Order: sequence, then C-alpha cells, then structure tokens
Amino acid sequence: MTAPVETLGWWEDGERLLGTALGRLTDEDLDAPSLLTGWSRRHLLAHLAANADALVNLLTWARTGVETPMYASMEARDAQIYEAAQLPAAELRAAVVAATGRLAAAVRGLPEEAWAAQVRTAQGRQVPAAEVPWMRCREVWVHAVDLDEGVAFTDLPDDVLAALVDDVFRMWDRRDSVPDVALFAGDREWGTGALAVAGPLPAVAAWVTGRSAGEELEADGPLPTLAPWL
Repeated sequence: MTAPVETLGWWEDGERLLGTALGRLTDEDLDAPSLLTGWSRRHLLAHLAANADALVNLLTWARTGVETPMYASMEARDAQIYEAAQLPAAELRAAVVAATGRLAAAVRGLPEEAWAAQVRTAQGRQVPAAEVPWMRCREVWVHAVDLDEGVAFTDLPDDVLAALVDDVFRMWDRRDSVPDVALFAGDREWGTGALAVAGPLPAVAAWVTGRSAGEELEADGPLPTLAPWL
C-alpha cells in the first residue's frame, strides 16, 4: 500500500480553505457560536488541534508498531478540547497551526511500507494508516463550514463531497442504520431504499452529515430522521 496521493491533495486544499476562513475572523469573533450546537468557534478550533495530534498518534503507531491510541479516553479528549478553548486567541490560533504542522511532518516522515500498518480509530475501527489522511480531510472540510465564516458545502470540490457521502453511508452500514432511501445527486447514487431523494451534491452532503434539514432536496415523501455520522 502506498501513500494516498489524491486524499493528501484534498487534505492540503482543505487546510488552506480552513486557514483562509480562520484568517478572516477577529479574536473577538472566536467567542461566537459555531454551527455545532453547544460549541463556540473556540471549541471547534481546539477540537481541530486535538484531532491533528490524535492522528499523529496513529501515524506514530504505524511507524513504530507501538500501540498509540488517538486519545487516552474520550473523557480526556473532551477535557483537552474544553481546556484549550480557554486559551488566549493568539495561543489558540498558534495551537491549531502547530498541530497541523506536526501532522504534516508525521505524514512526510511515514515510510512507504507503514501506510499498510493497521491502527485503531477512536470509534474502535481497525484501519490501515493510509486512511488517516482521509480522517483529517473530512474534519477540515466539514469544520470549515461549521466555523460559520462564509464557507458552504458549495465551496467543496465534487470529489470531496462524494467521498463524504460515501463515508457516511459506510458508517451507517457498519452500525446497521442506513436510512430507507435511494439518494441521487446527478449521476451518483447511494442506498437502495424505498424513498427516492434527490438534489445537488452539496445539498446531499450537507444533509447526510447533519448540517442541513434537507431543504434543497426533493423526495417522494417526508425525509427520515438520519442517524449520526461520526
């Protein structure tokens, strides 16, 4: 298994988009709510920094063979996020940049053969290290929208949007929670359920990731309540 070149490119583009959105925010703006219920923009940035370091742990595991979980526990993860969210704005911004840099360095330093090494996600899934860049990719693109600073799903590339919907359906399938829908976006299709649902790809991705109620979608009947994605 080799480095996931396409996904790495998506990730780099997503980090740039996120950085641009963050750069438009004043320090005072960071105190405002994000689009995630209960989280300010500060909490979102603290999460992004913690996530980057957690993924460094997985790549360290892949490189060394020594089990290095993403987080000591989910309680420790939550405490880390809430503690970092209280940092002065400049320190919080710097923490995001530094953690992103550590992850980039870990990716660059991973030997080719280590991309096939099996690691375990915070949800308990065994995955090859080659999936780690995608795990970061989905974080930066979706949370760039959640930051609520002018980024929308319409700003995401079609390939990334389609990969997000693929990811959601895989998650649902593993949890036996696939909705009873056949979902269409152009020539793309997901699911084989009884309810036909169609719409633009950005609207489809926003709906399945829990970022919209599906207002831009057309359906043969009422839209179902969707199970969580992550």
